[in-house]
Amino acid sequence: MSEGRSHILDSGCITTNDALTSDVVGRRVEVNGEYATVRFSGIVPPVAGCWLGVEWDNPERGKHDGSHEGTVYFKCRHPTGGSFIRPNKVNFGIDFLTAVKNRYVLEDGPEEDGKEQVVIIGSRPVETIGFDSVIKQQSQLSKLQDISLRNCAVSCAGEKGGIAKACPNIRKVDLSKNLLSSWDEVIHIADQLRHLEDLNLSENKLRCPSGSAPLTGAFSALKVLVLNRTGITWAEVLRCASACPVLEELYLESNDIVISERPTDVLQTVKLLDLSSNHLIDESQLFLIAYLPRLEQLILSDIGISSIHFPDAGIGCKTAMFPNLQYLVVNDNRISQWSFINELDKLRSLHALSCNRNPLTEGDRAAETTRQLIIAKIGQLRTLNKCKILPEERRGAELDYRKAFGNEWKAAGGHQDPDRNRPDEAFLAAHPRYQLLCLKYGAPEDGELKVQQPFMLKNQLLTLKIKCPNQLDQKVLEKQLPDSMTIQKVKGLLSRLLRVPVSDLLLSYESPKVSCPAKYKVKLTSPHDDVKLSLCNSWILNGRPHMPAHLASLRVTCCFGDSVYHASSDLAESHLSPPLF
Repeated sequence: MSEGRSHILDSGCITTNDALTSDVVGRRVEVNGEYATVRFSGIVPPVAGCWLGVEWDNPERGKHDGSHEGTVYFKCRHPTGGSFIRPNKVNFGIDFLTAVKNRYVLEDGPEEDGKEQVVIIGSRPVETIGFDSVIKQQSQLSKLQDISLRNCAVSCAGEKGGIAKACPNIRKVDLSKNLLSSWDEVIHIADQLRHLEDLNLSENKLRCPSGSAPLTGAFSALKVLVLNRTGITWAEVLRCASACPVLEELYLESNDIVISERPTDVLQTVKLLDLSSNHLIDESQLFLIAYLPRLEQLILSDIGISSIHFPDAGIGCKTAMFPNLQYLVVNDNRISQWSFINELDKLRSLHALSCNRNPLTEGDRAAETTRQLIIAKIGQLRTLNKCKILPEERRGAELDYRKAFGNEWKAAGGHQDPDRNRPDEAFLAAHPRYQLLCLKYGAPEDGELKVQQPFMLKNQLLTLKIKCPNQLDQKVLEKQLPDSMTIQKVKGLLSRLLRVPVSDLLLSYESPKVSCPAKYKVKLTSPHDDVKLSLCNSWILNGRPHMPAHLASLRVTCCFGDSVYHASSDLAESHLSPPLF
């Protein structure tokens, strides 16, 4: 240690008979488990002796704002954030290498420590005591690659070159919740760890590096940097990032950050950026980081965001912002409008979204319904709230969405005829993907959009019109049948009406959406006789079950001999029902 710090013992405590010098101001300290920053060192009359004025991280721990009997000795951000403490009550911490040895070096027994050994130095034999123990310790430290020194009171790098000599292979270090007080000390540590790839400095209050020159070389191999709850500013982030040419992951949770400028020559390699719990960030600030070329994951949980709009992209278009963003996390925010979800469909690379605990997802609507709406609104989404979206789920969600808003679409000017399909701008703004879904699945038919009637017998009847297409003079028969009626009973009814044996009847299904050539018509016999009319929403192609994309009406064809009879009725769409055969 330097001469100016000779009053600080290796244990981190200060001798009671030393006069403290001004270099302790700004140092981080620990007192009975509480952390603070030294803001003053000197005499506080009328009490004799030296005092330290500290500002506590937890303002409830303090007693005043840094003043005593009308005299201001230091200033605090909180009116009860300050205290005066005697130096001998304060822990100034230990150096990095001491902390590593305390945690990772195995202690030898007394016999091994006192064991004598003869070594040759030059040409003369020399007896040593405990030499094996030293070699063993050095071997243990040299093998370390991933270490955690969380809450170990590390305050400085220690002797110059000591870390590089003892721990040359360290690649990952957790230094969170220690007593580091400046970036200069962090740089002194990192300079000796040439293979360092992952560094966690969370919960350390770090002053900016001394001098204004850009930092170079200190973190040349660093890929992951964690700075949660450090009080760092955006300007400091950009300056420190200049020393990280290959940085891929940056964590900045709970720092009250305001994104004040667009990063130009820094953060260009970052793939993951965590800005969670920075409540001062708004939509306009996000646009300043919207052009980071390699950003793939953006975590915006608990920042208070409620809206977003990409002004460079119209309805149905993709934005140039966040060009490679694949995973977005917006949990615990104030999102209450579907317009927020609509805008996310403009992100060209977005494949995964986490949107839990927002007013939009916590309302009266069932969770499964909300999930389906989000899936339908964001076409390229593959994972929602860490749950994979299967092709069948997407198809079902989009069909349900297409049907649910079909009447609104028609009222806004939508039409099954492409030449007359002109929904107004308000509808397109609220449902940007609806037109695309109509192209994908076909425009909704009128029969699909009928409002569900109350459960009464008259509302459960299906009207069947029965005719013989090969006998034009045959009178059309019309019957109203309950939708719960089975195929067996329909065949019995047709047998009596047409006066033919049941065994000669052949029933098959046709959809107005999908053609069903006569060669695919299949005779329905046992075990299909128990099938209800309301479930006739599948048909057989080439002898195998096949589910229709949608079914607004159902045609029943009865074939016997050279005659074919058709029975048509309108049925409610039920694309999620299981195949019958």
